[in-house]
Amino acid sequence: QVQPVESGGGLVQPGGSLTLSCVASGITFSRYSVGWYRQAPGKQRELVASVSSVRTTNYADSVKGRFTISRDNAKKTVYLQMNSLKPEDTAVYYCNCNTEPGWIREDYWGRGTQVTVSS
Repeated sequence: QVQPVESGGGLVQPGGSLTLSCVASGITFSRYSVGWYRQAPGKQRELVASVSSVRTTNYADSVKGRFTISRDNAKKTVYLQMNSLKPEDTAVYYCNCNTEPGWIREDYWGRGTQVTVSS
């Protein structure tokens, strides 16, 4: 069973930074787009950022200019660099890997990592 593994969450003060990592072993990583999602208590899960196999990126308006997504195909890892964190960024962050058009449809979710922004 393939399951991406997130790490790097924690408690940080407003204005601080964190870098999340998502490692996806057991797949041909270069065939997948990878997205970071988050879910705050009482809210729906939302897309934060995504990166395609050719490194095209997409960001939610709420994080543009503060978050940066990147990928290292050799390490099968995607990173989410989060700067200027705000209390409203507090959520469980999930990694999702899904195959791009032309490949058999596969979709994998990690278990999440908690990010708490608080003074």
